[in-house]
Amino acid sequence: MTDIFEGEKTEKPTPKKRQDERKKGNIFQSRDITSAIGILVLFMVMQALAPYFYGFVTNLFPRYLTDLASVSSLSTQGARNYLSDFVLKTSMLSMPFLIVAAVMGIAIDSAQTRMNVAFTRLKPDFSRLNPIKGLKKLITIRSVVELIKSMIKVAIVGTVLYTEIKNNLPGFACLLDKNIFHSFCYVCGMSVKIVIKAGLFLLLFGLLDYFYQWWEYERQLRMSRQDIKDEYKQTEGDPQLRGRLRERQRRLSMQRIAQNVPHADVVIKNPTHFAVAIKYDREQDKAPRVIAKGQDYLALKIIEIAEAHDICVIANPPLARGLYEATKLEQQIPEKFYQAVAEILVFVYTRLNKKK
Repeated sequence: MTDIFEGEKTEKPTPKKRQDERKKGNIFQSRDITSAIGILVLFMVMQALAPYFYGFVTNLFPRYLTDLASVSSLSTQGARNYLSDFVLKTSMLSMPFLIVAAVMGIAIDSAQTRMNVAFTRLKPDFSRLNPIKGLKKLITIRSVVELIKSMIKVAIVGTVLYTEIKNNLPGFACLLDKNIFHSFCYVCGMSVKIVIKAGLFLLLFGLLDYFYQWWEYERQLRMSRQDIKDEYKQTEGDPQLRGRLRERQRRLSMQRIAQNVPHADVVIKNPTHFAVAIKYDREQDKAPRVIAKGQDYLALKIIEIAEAHDICVIANPPLARGLYEATKLEQQIPEKFYQAVAEILVFVYTRLNKKK
């Protein structure tokens, strides 16, 4: 029964899981909110720059349409220059819209994804070309949800369009008495109103979709207890493997202790918690060296081996702990311990001389 529950994805994703998914490019965002804001901003800019575009069009097109009659009499190079100049000028007309659309799309997507860039998505994935997998994706809960969302958006736009046209039917009837310019301005103004009103409804729908995408993303990232255990093993290492490594390290430490402690001049201990073996060779060393050190069990072994080889063991808790923490194996002791260690070595050498 426990194994069954461990396989259920009921746990919240770990920070590592979230980070790995972001690296893969698996992040949540609402395309609907991006398109809604983009449409609103684009048409607001269009409405604000309407006088500029009107002047540009009224000055540009009559001149080019007038010159169009003389294109047939121009040379090939002249006709090519005429067409390239016309394309360039019309491109300048649409350039503000393209720039605004590109900037808004990048800005909104960056805000939603927190500037996440996943280069793994650029790698070719030929499994996407598999038609069988493609057919399986056609009938999924997500595809059904996307279909429902599309139907809702069509319904929103259709309702706004129907309502605006119905409310402006008297205005359409009055267009018969107006010139082309005023009729064009009326239709453009109403179109902008329709788009902005529909965009506001789509923005509201996009906000709802954003929270839905967040909920769906969190649901997909959920982990089982077994997943969390496996992740812990990957990051911290398998407990059994770590146990074997510790055992191996302890064996190696025991070998070094058994080899080095018999050659020590003195062992300084902190009753049972710390033990440091010191050796001083006046001809080779500028200062005493730590040739073995240990804590708890290893400290007891150092003391045991030292006593077995008749090496002086001196209790000095502050010095033993300080040397253990500040000095590595085969490293000379720091200068701040010179005096304390020198006094101990003098005591040991004096004791040895008395024995002789």
